[in-house]
This record gives sequence, C-alpha cells and structure tokens, in this order.
Amino acid sequence: MDDPQPNPKRWVDFLEDEDLAFIKRLVLFSGSLKDLATAYDVTYPTVRLRLDRLIAKIQVFDDHDIQDEFERHLRATYAEGKIDGESFKRLLAAYQKEKR
Repeated sequence: MDDPQPNPKRWVDFLEDEDLAFIKRLVLFSGSLKDLATAYDVTYPTVRLRLDRLIAKIQVFDDHDIQDEFERHLRATYAEGKIDGESFKRLLAAYQKEKR
C-alpha cells in the first residue's frame, strides 16, 4: 500500500495570529476599511497599507512555485515591509548562491 502524499500547507496555514485577526475583523466589518480603521483607531491609509502588505504576503504563501521554506519566509518578510528591497535582493542572491 502506497503512503498518501502529505497535503501541502495552505496559504492560511502560514499566517500569523495577528494576520488572521485582521482578516476576521475585515470580514466582520463587511470589508469596510473605513470602519476597520475606526475600530483599530488608526487612519484609513494605515489600514490600506496593512491590507496591501497582507495581500502581498498571501500571494507569496499561495505561490506554489516557491518550494523552499527559507525563500518563502524571506519573500513574506519583504512583502510585510520588514526589510527593504536592497537587503531582500542581497539576502536572496546570497542564499541562492549558497544553495547551489
């Protein structure tokens, strides 16, 4: 009997609790960023930026072409704005060089 293939992680499995809480509140506010900004006591542009970064992070986690765990998390960290573009490029290039 063949062993079944393990299910690959879904994008939602990679998200942090804070991301899931943000998504839940967004849904509960029927997608209103204005109401969400009021609930978080921040400005609309702040909520919009948070949502844009979360979208980029989900796109990284949902990209099935990225199989490497370190690369996936590096790209997600960049998508969140936690590292700048130049640092991201240098880290990714160094990692890919080391992998070869």
